Order: sequence, then C-alpha cells, then structure tokens
Amino acid sequence: MSLAFSSTKVLVSCADSGEIRRYALDAVSGRLAEQQTVAAGGQLMPMALSADRSRLYVARRSAPLAALTLGIGADGSLRVLGEAALPASMAYVACDRSGRWLLSASYGEHRVAVSPVGGDGVAAPAHQVLPVGRHAHSIVVDPSNRHAYVACLGDDVLVRLDFDAATGVLAGDSASVFPMRAGAGPRHLVITADGRCLFLLNELDATIDVLERDVGTGALQRRQTVALMPSGFEGKPWAAELRLSPDGAWLLATERRSDTMSLLAVQPGRGELTLADRVAVEAQPRGMQWSPDGRHALVAGQTSHHLASWHVDRAHGRLVLCDRVATGLNPNWIETL
Repeated sequence: MSLAFSSTKVLVSCADSGEIRRYALDAVSGRLAEQQTVAAGGQLMPMALSADRSRLYVARRSAPLAALTLGIGADGSLRVLGEAALPASMAYVACDRSGRWLLSASYGEHRVAVSPVGGDGVAAPAHQVLPVGRHAHSIVVDPSNRHAYVACLGDDVLVRLDFDAATGVLAGDSASVFPMRAGAGPRHLVITADGRCLFLLNELDATIDVLERDVGTGALQRRQTVALMPSGFEGKPWAAELRLSPDGAWLLATERRSDTMSLLAVQPGRGELTLADRVAVEAQPRGMQWSPDGRHALVAGQTSHHLASWHVDRAHGRLVLCDRVATGLNPNWIETL
C-alpha cells in the first residue's frame, strides 16, 4: 500500500555524484520516498534556500566554481535556472534577510563573498570579495540583517562584519574579532530568532559555545560551553553540523568521528543547553536538518551514502529512528521545505 506523503520535501546535495536528490517525508511515520534526481555535475556541497522557498542555491566546489540557482515548483520539483561564477571554492552559502544577496565563505581561500540575486531570483557573479581569518567555514546574517558573523576555524575566531543590505557590502575591523579557545576550530553557527543568542559549533574539540549577543551592537559574550563527544570516546573530535529547531526549543548537532547525533534542549530566554539524547547515526554524519514542523530530524552519512529520518520525541527528549534510504555518493547538505 502506498503512503500518503505530506508536503514536506527533503533536498540533499551529493558531492561525489554531482546531483541534488529530492525526497518526500511522511509527517506521521517519518518514511522517506525518493522523487527526483537533478544531475548538475561537479562537487555540489553547501546549499541555501531563499526566504520565500522558491529558489535553492548550491555551491559547486570543483571547476567551474559556481553558484547554481534552482527553481522550486509548487510540488517541490527542481530545475536549474542558471549558474554564476564564484571567486573561490565555497564551504558555505547563505541568503541575507532581504533575499537580494547570496553570501559565501571559502575555507581554502580565507575569504567571504557577496553575490547579487536578481529580480528573477537567480544569483549573479560576486560583486564583493573580502579577506577574513584563516579557513572561513561559514557566514550567517543576524535577524536585523545588519551584521554577519564568520566562523574562522584556522584562527579560532568569530569575525563580526557590518552588512549594508542596500548595497550588499560587508565591512569590519580588528575590533570586531571575537576569540575562541585555541584549537577549538569554530565551524558553524546559528542565531536565535530574537537575535539574543548565538550557538557556535566547534569542529576540532566537538563543543558548542553559547554566546550572549547584544542585538544593537552585535557584540558577543560567552555564557556556556557544552561537550558533544560520548563519555570515554578516545578518537579525535570532528564535529560537523548544527541546526536549531523551527521553534528555537531544541538544537541538533552531529559528530563524525563517533558517528553520533545529539539533541539538546534550549532554555527559554537564556539559551543555555542541556543534553537530552545522543544516538548512533549514519557513518560520518555530515549533513543534518529539521523538518519544517520540528517533528523529525534528517541526517546523511558521507560514507554510508544513506539518508535517515528520526522522530524527535519532545515530551521525553528522545530520538527514534524512522527510516533510512540510499542516496547519491557523499551526501553532505540537507534542506527541507
């Protein structure tokens, strides 16, 4: 008997097979069904959705380096609308709050870039390239669209940049650099909807730092550090992904050396974290994302080449496996509609 799938769509970039795969997620059972494969070629990795969910932006990290724009149909179907040159291999892409700009960060070239987005939603070649700290791993704008934060793994710093949404220009100085612990390796970050709290995932020591944020100035102050590695595990940490639930009540994080995913409860108002559950997931879990209703977590294994869905039992703070399906080679980024 066929399942009646909800309207939730799961989009997965597969780096080594050069494709984007689309799945349907059943809101009740958590079952997954493959619906479409778009072969775009090259090493497709970081992705970002436009605010209105009508466009998907994907960075190709092999030659020719480019930002691909895909249109999203009413049924979730994908089609390539265009591609524009990027100035470097980008480890991260993100849309600003206005939808007019696509921001990107280059790990290998230690820089960030801003690409204009046209009225048709298609990204154009970058119009600004700005050097930042070593190994820029991600760039995220705050809810006010006035500040952007760059996690620089190589220098163990967060860089705060001013962002002019009218012109799409980033600017900053040495006073806007926030130091982290030596060897922590800042990787990915998320900011709460009210802008008062920033969660930072550190790759090299597998921790999450909770940072209090001044919504006016963008200044940061460390509040808490939480460890993700399982007790007694002796491998070298290699944290991967951090995702905040749509309602801001839960945080998910993946760690690739132990092949685990952690669920953390977020204290209302203060943002402090409490570990609720940790489960073994796909081998080398790189990409991870929430379903839009916050009921399921999706996680992809880079070396298992599978996508799995997990039910998030909010009442008991537990993760329960629902389904797993084969995907393309080296799945590493997930977005949901």
